[in-house]
Amino acid sequence: MSKKLESKVALITGAGSGMGRAMCLEFAREGARIIAVDLNLDSAKRVESELGGGDACLALAGDVSNSKSVADFCGQALDATGRVDILVNNAGILDNYASVTDTSEELWDRIIGVNLKGMFLVCRALLPAMVERRSGVIINLGSIAGFVAGGGGAAYTSSKHGVIGFTRQLAFDYGKLGVRANAICPGAVETGMTKDILASGDMAVIESIRSVPAGRHAQPEEIAKLGLYLASDDSSFVHGAAMLIDGGWTIK
Repeated sequence: MSKKLESKVALITGAGSGMGRAMCLEFAREGARIIAVDLNLDSAKRVESELGGGDACLALAGDVSNSKSVADFCGQALDATGRVDILVNNAGILDNYASVTDTSEELWDRIIGVNLKGMFLVCRALLPAMVERRSGVIINLGSIAGFVAGGGGAAYTSSKHGVIGFTRQLAFDYGKLGVRANAICPGAVETGMTKDILASGDMAVIESIRSVPAGRHAQPEEIAKLGLYLASDDSSFVHGAAMLIDGGWTIK
């Protein structure tokens, strides 16, 4: 049987851990060559090592909120592979559920800069080549916080609402040019960030996570399976979707 991403090149940001790492491994199993980008180069290199390096995976350092860094790692990726068929904008940070009055201007700018501006910068860098080939897939990591309050603080919730709007506009502008754009919107996923929240002892947050109908966190590998669907031709008629994968969080 042929693999679903045979001969494809996938660039994944925030690739060194959690959902990003899981997508690197899942996509590689289905035949993709991986460009693993992370702010922490050592984390990206660990993923590169897991996948065997060489033609299987290239690790790059990158800060998605910095336009020069984005230009550098996107340029390196295109120089090394000739193209990027699949872009997963996974890099993101939390705001520890800070309310407006508890959110500094610095925190606001940092959250928006990574979670939303970062997607814009990476898309802007890679879209011209996708449009030229009239082929490409963009997957943006949103959140239940893009639909409802309570999934994060003021800055995080605003950023994730923005991700959904940005994804829909991408689909509107570029779908007819051969580029599909969709968003994955997880609930609570067992990653380093959510473990930190649980360790904080905030019982209101802990109970809201534990009370989902599924009765548990998602595993990063479960999110990666949805990523594979959106990256592959199985989803060829899916444009501009914001797909919830939240264990039922938003039906409560």
